[in-house]
Amino acid sequence: MSDDTPTMRAADNDREAVVERLTRAQAEGRLDLAEFDHRTQLAWAAQTYAELAALVADLPTDGAAAQRSPAPAYVPPPYQPAYLPRPAAPGVPGKAGNVLVRTWLAVSMINFVVWGLVCVTEFEWVYPWWIWVAGPWGALVLAARMTRFGQPR
Repeated sequence: MSDDTPTMRAADNDREAVVERLTRAQAEGRLDLAEFDHRTQLAWAAQTYAELAALVADLPTDGAAAQRSPAPAYVPPPYQPAYLPRPAAPGVPGKAGNVLVRTWLAVSMINFVVWGLVCVTEFEWVYPWWIWVAGPWGALVLAARMTRFGQPR
């Protein structure tokens, strides 16, 4: 198809060449299926070189399409969770839980040592009253740890 003969009648092999070019353009994603079908019908119905040239005027020539490098492949971004998961182990205390346990342990030890000193200085067995300090408070500390008190939510 030369530009100096736009009114010259086209042959079947000219139409086939245009349809092959349209097929390559559709395979490259330059034409959707409906537009490809419409242009193919117009190509087979075309009578002149000008009608055929109008069908491929907005498509790159075969050499220009081959010279271009292909588009880079899509690489998805790495997975990042939308939130940080909670710790799975319920027995791991948070900062407030550690303070609670350490305070209970310190007070219980002080009471136990005082009770032990009283027993030694009196030379007789004294009722273990320190259990009433350590026991209920220890039960509360244990319950707080089991309910994840002081841990981030």
